[in-house]
Order: sequence, then C-alpha cells, then structure tokens
Amino acid sequence: MSVSVVMVHGIRTSATMWRAQLAYLAERGTDAVALDLPGHGTRMGETFTLPGALETIDDAVRSAAARGPVLLVGHSMGGLVSTAYVGAEEPPPVAGFVAASCTAFPRGIALATYRALARRVDALPGRGQWLADRMLDRTLPVETRADFGAGGYAYDAQDIALASLSSLDLVAALRRIRVPTWFINGEFDQLRFNERVFAAAVPHAELYVVPRTTHLVTAMRPDVFNLMLELALVTLEQGEGAPGSVEPAVTPEQGPSAGS
Repeated sequence: MSVSVVMVHGIRTSATMWRAQLAYLAERGTDAVALDLPGHGTRMGETFTLPGALETIDDAVRSAAARGPVLLVGHSMGGLVSTAYVGAEEPPPVAGFVAASCTAFPRGIALATYRALARRVDALPGRGQWLADRMLDRTLPVETRADFGAGGYAYDAQDIALASLSSLDLVAALRRIRVPTWFINGEFDQLRFNERVFAAAVPHAELYVVPRTTHLVTAMRPDVFNLMLELALVTLEQGEGAPGSVEPAVTPEQGPSAGS
C-alpha cells in the first residue's frame, strides 16, 4: 500500500526545513510534499490566518488522498495547526499523524511570555537574526544548517501566528483523533510541557523523546527523525491500526494504547 506524506513547517521557517526528510522519502520512493503556510516561504507576502493555514493543509491532504493513504507530519506551529486539523469534528482523509515538537498548549502566561520574548528579539538590530544564526550554528549539523532559513524568515507573520494559536481547541481536537499518532520531542524541547497529556488523550498514540536534541529535532538529528518517519510509514503500509515498536535511537514514553 503506497502512502503519501504531507509536511507542515513551524513558525517563521518554510517548506525548506524538510529538505533532509524530502531527500530521505525520495530515496525511499515515497511521494511527499512540503507546504508553505500563508505568510511564510514562497507566500511571504500574504497575511497569516488560521483559516488560511487549515485550508492549505486540507488542499494538500485531499490532493494526496486521491492517490492513497496520507501521513500528515507537522512541526511546532505546523504541528499544532495539524493537530486541530486531524482532530476536526469531521475527520479529514488522514491515515496517520506525526506531531513533532508541539506538545504544549499555546495559551495563558506561557504564550504571553513567548510572544513578549519574540517581540524583544525582533526589536534587536537585524531583527535578531544574528542571534538566531549563532544558535543554529552551535546546534545544527552542517548538512541541515541552511535548511531552516533557505526559504527566508517570516518575521512579520510571527506575532499574528502565535496569537492565533490560542484560539485552537486542542483538548477537543486531541480527543477526536482516531488515527495512529506519533508525538516526537527532543529531550531539551521547551514545548514538552504537556506531552503526556497529549499522548494520553489520543487513543492510538505513542510518545518518543529523542535524547540530546532540542526543539529542532527534524534538523538536529535528521537520521533519527527519518527513522521515526519510517516507523510511521511501515505501520500504515502494513495496515496496522496502532503504532508499532520503537527504534533504539529514541526513548519511548508510551501512551495508553501501548499498554501504559
């Protein structure tokens, strides 16, 4: 059974963040597409809106679903929006879901603090890009270092995108998800706060924590993340109803469907 993959990027970055995964999937012979959400990448001139982001995901998923089962993969903001999409009241044609670095509820003081910090960085000379570049140089391997910024950085979309996330009813969405789901976090990911709540809310979910890795798990340890994609793809290709076993490169912290 041939499975297609649709990938949704995080805040400020673009479809280029998925280059390592696109290369892996192409070598595997798996059809895959990485999206640019409104206000990001090739759509930098547009205004980010939540309905626009959901529509973008839906268009790509339905196009891929015409060819067979779809694995939806989202990172950070893209993972949160994808969670709302997969958990919609009318289920979309998604066969499986990989949600990376997005297991924190974007609301209250945590969201307000993050937005305030982002505004302060944005007010620095060069909009603080020198600081971001320094952090990326220190954390990402050479082969993925350029990927996050290759499509440009969506400075102007950042605050409105962050503010819009607070309107997502993620608790209800998580409870409605009925497809195999894999939550993947880096060990040092700042958005791990509610990871066990997320995993417990989805009947067919597993939580995996990648050691020695930050929020940028897709780029910091791309080989490990690709193994997780392989796990998801093989599960769907074999027609299994729930996630399978874990590769030794990650630490499994299983949800209720895995017997915890």
